[in-house]
Amino acid sequence: MLWNKARRSKNVNDTRQGKDARTLTGTTLAAGLAAVALAGAGLYSTLDTPADVIAPAPSYTLNHPLPQPSVEPEEDLQLMFVQSVLGDTEDTWQQLFAQMGRDYPLPTLTLFENGVVSGCGFASSSSGPFYCPSNQQVYLDLGFFNKLEQQFAVVGDFARAYIIAHEIGHHVQLELGLSEPFEKALLEQQPVSGDGGLEVRAELQADCLAGVWAHHAQQRLDWMEPGDIEAALHAAAMFGDDQLQASRNAKVRPETFSHGTSRQRVNWFKTGFASGLPETCDTFTADVL
Repeated sequence: MLWNKARRSKNVNDTRQGKDARTLTGTTLAAGLAAVALAGAGLYSTLDTPADVIAPAPSYTLNHPLPQPSVEPEEDLQLMFVQSVLGDTEDTWQQLFAQMGRDYPLPTLTLFENGVVSGCGFASSSSGPFYCPSNQQVYLDLGFFNKLEQQFAVVGDFARAYIIAHEIGHHVQLELGLSEPFEKALLEQQPVSGDGGLEVRAELQADCLAGVWAHHAQQRLDWMEPGDIEAALHAAAMFGDDQLQASRNAKVRPETFSHGTSRQRVNWFKTGFASGLPETCDTFTADVL
C-alpha cells in the first residue's frame, strides 16, 4: 500500500507518553472528555466487548490484552501512516457527502497508550480501536496492530487501514442515519445482539462502508499493491464472531454474535468495495447477511 500518496490529516491527537496532544488548532485533548458523554451514546469497535470500559452506555470492542508500544523515533512512521489513512477517509467522505448535498463533519482520531478518558468513558488499551459518537472521535492504541500480527497473523498496511476505515464507517453511518434501527433499539434498551441482530447489522454496515472508502481511495490514488485486498479480507475474516470464538477454543454461540461471521464480514466489505456506493450497504433490510 503506497500510503504516502495520501494527504495527511491534521485531525489526529497524539496523546501517547512523551507526545504532545495535537489537534487542528493545536489545543490539548482534555482529560475530562467523559463529561461530554451523552445518555444513550454507544461505543463502537472492530471486535467484541471488553470488561474494562467504563461508559455511560453499551460498549462494543476487543477484549484481548495488548502489548504497550514504546515511543521511539520509528513510531513517527506509524503516526504518519495513521494521518495519511485518516486524511484519505476525509477526502473520500467529503466528496461523497457533497454529492448528497451534505457536509461531512470531520472526526478526530486520538492515539493513546495504557488508557484514555474518552467521550464515552474510560477505556484501557485492551479495548482496541473504537469510535465514540458523543464526541465524534476514533481512539486507537498502536500496540493493537502489533497484537494483530502476533495473535491473528493480520499483517500489512492495508489491513490496518481497513480497521481504521471500519471505525470511520461508524461515524459515517451515524451522520447519515443509516444505522437508525440499531440506535433506536439501544435507546429503548431492546435486545440487539445475536446472529442477524441489529448490532451485527450495524457492524457489517461499517465493514461495507470501509469497502466504499477503499473503492474510491484506489480510484483516486491507485495506491494498492499486490496482496492488499487479500490482507484486508483476511483481517475481516479473522474478526468474525465465529472465528474469534473458535480461536479461544470456545463453543461457537450464534446467540452471542455482535459483529457477524467471518464470511459475512468479508462479503460486506467486498460489496462496498465493488460498488463504491453507500446505498449498497443497507444491511438492515437485507434478508441474507
